[in-house]
Amino acid sequence: MVNPLGSALQLLPLVGDAPPAVYRNLAWRISIDNIIFLLIVEAGGAAILRFFGISIPIVEISGGLVIAGLGWSTLNRPDPEAKPDQDAGRKAAVSATEGRFVQKVFYPFTFPITSGPATVVTMLTLSAHASRPTLAANLLAHLGISLAAVVVTACVYGCYAYAPRLARMVAPGTVNGIVRIVSFIMFSIGVQIAWNGVSALLGQASSVVKH
Repeated sequence: MVNPLGSALQLLPLVGDAPPAVYRNLAWRISIDNIIFLLIVEAGGAAILRFFGISIPIVEISGGLVIAGLGWSTLNRPDPEAKPDQDAGRKAAVSATEGRFVQKVFYPFTFPITSGPATVVTMLTLSAHASRPTLAANLLAHLGISLAAVVVTACVYGCYAYAPRLARMVAPGTVNGIVRIVSFIMFSIGVQIAWNGVSALLGQASSVVKH
């Protein structure tokens, strides 16, 4: 649900032709915010579901539909047309300084560019499934999710800090191909999550009918 390379390519035109030090500092700030954001969602996911009276199967169905919809829309989005003259003029007009982007670190750089709605839904689902009967098992399950969030965010930092270099290394056609593959995988994940929820509800309904 977090695509460091794709997000770095989205970040690039927003920051513009800034010095490498600005990209590295922004990458660090965004990474910190992203970890805090994901850990808050992970830690409070089960409590949020209980507060609103939402069951895990319902979250899986609704979240799966959201993820599948995002993947489908990205998969069918037309390829952007190359406009080198306009891009060059836009980059020449950008005078990027670190202070201009500090207030944008959380929105939109962290949410929704780095961790969007699909990521939030996934973290809520994982958090709800991580609840275990024993304290030790519960802590280990949540620790595993937290470590995964840290590792993914480390990849985000690497891609964001060196976004201009990545853009020069990856051809536009390759980037579009990567986006299509990731979009199809996202669509498939959404369908699978929704089906898991439907299967659980059908199992519950079957149990009620038998009794």
